[in-house]
Amino acid sequence: MFIGTMWASTYKHHVNRPIILVAISLFILSTAHIVVNIIRLENGFVKYRNTFPGGPAAFFQDISQPTFFVKNMIYGFQTMLGDGVLIYRCYVVWQSIGIIILPSLLWCSCSAATLIAIFDALQANGGNVFTGQTRVWVVAMVTLTLSTNLISSGLVAYRIWMMERKVSTMRATSDTLMPIVRVLVDATIIYSGMLLVMLICFVSDNNVQFIIQDMIMPIIPIAFYMVFIRITFRNITHSDLSTVYSAGSNERESSLRHHPTQPLQFICPDGRIRTVS
Repeated sequence: MFIGTMWASTYKHHVNRPIILVAISLFILSTAHIVVNIIRLENGFVKYRNTFPGGPAAFFQDISQPTFFVKNMIYGFQTMLGDGVLIYRCYVVWQSIGIIILPSLLWCSCSAATLIAIFDALQANGGNVFTGQTRVWVVAMVTLTLSTNLISSGLVAYRIWMMERKVSTMRATSDTLMPIVRVLVDATIIYSGMLLVMLICFVSDNNVQFIIQDMIMPIIPIAFYMVFIRITFRNITHSDLSTVYSAGSNERESSLRHHPTQPLQFICPDGRIRTVS
C-alpha cells in the first residue's frame, strides 16, 4: 500500500509533496516499530531469558526498559502524525479554522499525555504499565486520540454528505460523493475499533493490550494509504470516463458536420411512405 500511495501521489507527474512526506514518515515509523519489537523479543526470550529476575514475562512488563521507551515513543509520534493528518483533512474540507479548534485542542492534550506517560515510564524503577501515574496518562492518551479520530472523521464525513445532498438535485450525471464517505467511515471504524478494544483491555489490566498496540501501529498508515489510494483511483476513473465521453461527443459532432443527415423515410400504417427531414 505504501508503493501504491507513492504511485498515486506522483500520477501523471502531479507530485503531491505533503502526501509523500506523510506516507514516508508513517512507513519509517511503522517499520522502526517492527524492528524494535524484534529486538525486544530477542532480549526477552534469548539474551536475558535466564538472567532477568522473573524471566521473560517480567522483562516484557518492565516499563523501565530502554526498548519499551523507544517502542512507545515511536507509537506516540505515529499517533500524533496520524491524528494531525485527520485534523488537516478536516480543515481542507471545511475551509474553516473554527471547525478544527476542538480537534486541535484534543490533539494537543493527547500529545502532552503521550509524552508525559512515556517519560514517566522511563523514570520508573521497574513496575508495569498498569500501575502508578503511567496508567492514568495512558488511559488519557488513548481516550483523547479516540475522541480526536471520531470527531475529525465525523466532521469530514458530515461535510461531504451535506455537499452531496445539496448538489444531488442539480446533478446531471450519476456521479456521487458517497463512495468517499464510505472510505472515510471504513478507515474510521478500523482504527477506532482497535483503539476501543485497546482501551478496554488496558482498563481491565489485560496484557492483550500490548498485542493490540502492536496491531494499531500498521493500521495507522494502512488507514491513511487506503483513503488516499481509493480516492485517487476514483478520480482517475472519472477523469478517464470524462475523456472518453468528450472524445465520443466530439467525434459525433464532427461526423454530423461532414455527413449531413439524410431525410428519414418510414412506412405509415396505410402503406404510404412518409419523409421527415
